[in-house]
Amino acid sequence: MKLGFIGAGNMARAIINGWLSQGQKAEIYLHSARKASYEPYAKEHGLHACASNTEVVSTADIIFLAVKPIVLAEVLHEIKTTVQEKKPVIVSMVTGVSIAEIADLLELTPEDLEIIRIMPNVNAEIAAGMTALNASPAVTETNFARVKGLFEMIGQTEILPEKDFSTFVALAGSSPAYVYFFIDAMSRAGVKYGLKKEQATKIAAQAVLGSAQKVLADQKTPMQLVDDVCSPGGTTIAGLLAMEEAGFMTAVIKGMDATINKDQGK
Repeated sequence: MKLGFIGAGNMARAIINGWLSQGQKAEIYLHSARKASYEPYAKEHGLHACASNTEVVSTADIIFLAVKPIVLAEVLHEIKTTVQEKKPVIVSMVTGVSIAEIADLLELTPEDLEIIRIMPNVNAEIAAGMTALNASPAVTETNFARVKGLFEMIGQTEILPEKDFSTFVALAGSSPAYVYFFIDAMSRAGVKYGLKKEQATKIAAQAVLGSAQKVLADQKTPMQLVDDVCSPGGTTIAGLLAMEEAGFMTAVIKGMDATINKDQGK
């Protein structure tokens, strides 16, 4: 299997690094606008640096679009003829751009070309990612299973209708940054009360990791787990009430609202 990446930014590298850490043996070809960046990366990891986006499409079987939305039309115009001739599987991780829009820019239809839209997150790099997938009608079961399997190597997957992708962006795509922010806030509280920042960060991060694992492993809802930790008249309920008084849940939901609205261009 030959995998091609158009774009070699943080998200593309997180995915590739995740695959390499899990022993993925596929040949990987990539091209990016920043030659000084992607060529050393390719050399370091034993990947194939291509001279152009068209070369990536000509060589690989599955093409990953990992570029910013603002340059997508230009990139697709460049590879359009080669895509029309070869009809590779196109996997897009471009935020806010639908399968139909990608097909239209390639002067094809979703019934003519195998297009899989994905939304991964950066935790793919440590094989703990979360990826949403949706496919055009032309995608075969074999190719969909192949792409889905690639992301199951580096985390969990969920098949979602495209209308829910903006919500997924908030819940999984952007949320690692919010979780990092939460961990940093907790660690700063630790520093306030005398811990070293590195020590406080380790404690807070491990607490978040273990809590997330328990949510996934337990049959209880998150709020039931909250109740389990809160002893009557105890420290935890005092902290929770203080957070709610400061608008903790409202702030989180407003952050999700802003993320979804931005993804939808509102």
